Amino acid sequence: MNVRRLIPTAALAGAVALGATALTACSGASAAGNGTDGKLDVTASFYPMQFLAEKIGKDHVKVSTLTKPGVEPHDLEITPKQTAQLGEADVVLYLKSLQPAVDKAVEQSGVKNVVDAATLTTLEAHGASGHDDHAAEGEGGAEGHDHSHGEAGEDPHVWLDPAKYAEMAKGVGAALEKADAGHAADYKKNTEALVAELNALDTEFKNGLKDTASRTFITTHSAFGYLAERYGLDQEGISGVDPESEPSPARMKDLQTVAAKDGVTTVFFETLASDKTAKTLAKDTGLKTDVLDPLEGITDSSQGADYFEVMRSNLKNLQKALGAK
Repeated sequence: MNVRRLIPTAALAGAVALGATALTACSGASAAGNGTDGKLDVTASFYPMQFLAEKIGKDHVKVSTLTKPGVEPHDLEITPKQTAQLGEADVVLYLKSLQPAVDKAVEQSGVKNVVDAATLTTLEAHGASGHDDHAAEGEGGAEGHDHSHGEAGEDPHVWLDPAKYAEMAKGVGAALEKADAGHAADYKKNTEALVAELNALDTEFKNGLKDTASRTFITTHSAFGYLAERYGLDQEGISGVDPESEPSPARMKDLQTVAAKDGVTTVFFETLASDKTAKTLAKDTGLKTDVLDPLEGITDSSQGADYFEVMRSNLKNLQKALGAK
């Protein structure tokens, strides 16, 4: 099983408080929003942050995103004009360490009202391999790529664990309440509703994956460490955080061994990146391919229209691949 290594970036008990203090309070006219429609102007770094802002803010917010549909978030580049526009937002919501270009832009923009979602839960370190006996090889399996994310090696893909995403939702809700006190009651109600939905999704995953023929899945993008950790699975990544990086021959051979040993039936790929390496490995091992979406963006090719629909598609695909009973 994946071995949990906690990184003390934040205490779970302080998630809501951090959400409130991470945002510099808006007061007076600014609390009503910069736009002429009186809505709170929220800029989100990419889809999971956008989804939280829209679900919690609803009619009281106007949400824009720096990462347009179809753009791989890790590869995002930001123009000087976009950096300047960040400073005009009422609230900027991002996840530090996932997108270096966004981290730099936020720092350069001088924006005061910032919510770093990475401070709203506890981040952990995950390697490309969930097997201890393959971990060292898996960590460096992709040529020319470092699997570390933040300074402490934290994995930022925390939204793929519904329970941790719920913690982030609580922090974002507290931040919006502080930014726009006049609608605090609505933000609180919307947050509670979203958290309830996420808790229900967590239960669906627990029940749906508790009894399977195999506990190991292979994916091109090592984004599912939190999901694997939560539900007792082993993630074996062909590449690291960068789904476009080329795995070494040694890593591909190692994965063939793992597939045979653990009864793996399927190699997963994602919608925003090439499926070349997944198909190559599948061909060499006689396995099938399917989609496991890291939900970094929603496009017409996504297996669902929003976070919940795509996560349920992921669950269905995992159940099929792992032989759920």
